[in-house]
Amino acid sequence: MSNRTIVITGASDGIGAAAARALSAAGDRVVVVGRSPEKTQAVATELGADWLVADFARLDDVRTLAGDLLERYPRIDVLANNAGGIMGDRAVTEDGHERTFQINHLAPFLLTTLLRERLAEGNATVINTSSVANRLYGRLDLDDLDAESKYSPNLAYGNAKLANILFTKELDRRYGADGISTAAFHPGVVATSFSAGSTSMLRHVYQGVLGRFLLSPDKGADTLVWLATTTPGSDWERGGYYAKRKLAKMNPQASDAALAAQLWDRSAEMVGVVPA
Repeated sequence: MSNRTIVITGASDGIGAAAARALSAAGDRVVVVGRSPEKTQAVATELGADWLVADFARLDDVRTLAGDLLERYPRIDVLANNAGGIMGDRAVTEDGHERTFQINHLAPFLLTTLLRERLAEGNATVINTSSVANRLYGRLDLDDLDAESKYSPNLAYGNAKLANILFTKELDRRYGADGISTAAFHPGVVATSFSAGSTSMLRHVYQGVLGRFLLSPDKGADTLVWLATTTPGSDWERGGYYAKRKLAKMNPQASDAALAAQLWDRSAEMVGVVPA
C-alpha cells in the first residue's frame, strides 16, 4: 500500500473519477473532491476513499476546502486540479468574476496557493487539466480577464485553459526550487458531461451523436495518471504541457513568461491573496 495522498478535484465524474479509480487501485490514498455531494460520495464509497465537497463557483468553498485538506492531511503528494468545464451565456459569480474563468482558473489557482507550503513540504506534483481549446480559442487579455468586453463560451473556455498552462509554468518558475513539480495536460476529446450546461457548439460534439466516437474517461485520464505516477524531471518535463504522454503544441501566448508572471499577480489580486 502506497503512503501517497492524492487530491483530485472534479473527481465525482468523468476523467477525475476515472483517475481516482486507477490511482486508488494502484494503492494510493485518494481524496475525491467534487461539487455534487451525492456523486462525490458515491465515487468515494466505491473506492473506500475520503471525500470533500466544494463548488468552485464560490471562492469561500475553495478556502474551506483548503482548510479541511490542511487539517486532515499532513502530507499531500499530488494535487490534480481537474475541476472545470465550458459554460453557457456569460454569468458572474457571487465573487464578481466571470464564471468560466473562476471555475477553471481562479479557483484552482487559489486552492494551490493556499496549499503551497504543504505541497512544497511533500515535494508534491501539481497537475492542471487544460485543453487543446487553449490553442484553438485562447486570446488572453489581461485587461479583460472577466470577459466584460468580449465573451463567447469558446473564447472564455479557451482563455481559461490557456491560463491553466501559464499558471503551470509560473508555478514551476516560482516554486520549482522549493520542491513543487508541475505539468498541464490535454485529456483528449472525452465523452463526459462537462459541457452539459453550455450553449457552445461543442456541446453537440460531447452530448450528441458524435459522442459515440469520443474517448472513454479511462483513456482521457491516462495522461493524468501517468503524470501522477512517474518522476518529474526524468519521465517528463516540469512545467510542460502534455497530450498522450508527449509534449504538445500550445497557444503562442503560453510561452510568454512575462504574461505568465502578470497573470499570476492579477489572479492573486482577484482572489485576495498576497502575490509572492
